[in-house]
Amino acid sequence: MLIRIHPVNPQPRLIKQVAEILRNDGVIAYPTDTIYGIGCSIYSKKGIDRIYELKGRDRKKPMSFICADLSDIARYAIVGNYAYRTMKRLLPGPYTFVLRATKEVPRVMQNRQQQVGIRVPDSPICLALVRELGHPIVTTSANLSGAEPMVDPEVIEHQWGKLLDVVIDGDILGGEPSSVVEIGDESAVVLRRGRGDVSLFEEAP
Repeated sequence: MLIRIHPVNPQPRLIKQVAEILRNDGVIAYPTDTIYGIGCSIYSKKGIDRIYELKGRDRKKPMSFICADLSDIARYAIVGNYAYRTMKRLLPGPYTFVLRATKEVPRVMQNRQQQVGIRVPDSPICLALVRELGHPIVTTSANLSGAEPMVDPEVIEHQWGKLLDVVIDGDILGGEPSSVVEIGDESAVVLRRGRGDVSLFEEAP
């Protein structure tokens, strides 16, 4: 099902409709500030299993999730002073920050180091969905594992529409993923260069 939601001023009625689908283990495709993502509630085991199967993704590779704002992040990750200052400067924006998880995060969303990838995208649709749902949604690129991300909602609907509960049409996007940055106590390492400017950080070797 393809639903057109305004990318700047999301219609509350449609946001409520999609959030209700997420509450019922639904899996959706949606626009971010970078590329289209596929997601579900972070508390939906059924939804997470469906996404791994859909993408053909290695289950040893945890997926990231979207929070509504910086205060929301602190519920799901341990945020020190350096991390707080860094994220306050850059969010919302095209970054995925890798941080130490709190007990609030399901184990399936954590890596072996008990870390999580968290986004606060500069996307009114994403942020409205998370706020309406009341907790984060999973975010992983709309593509088969290893393939190029899809950026056109009509293409996603054509290829995966029968496997998803909703595809949100929020316009065609640019196609460059977020930058991924692991934040420590007093420093950060760039794990992937993407759309977000990483000149503030020391590059990973």
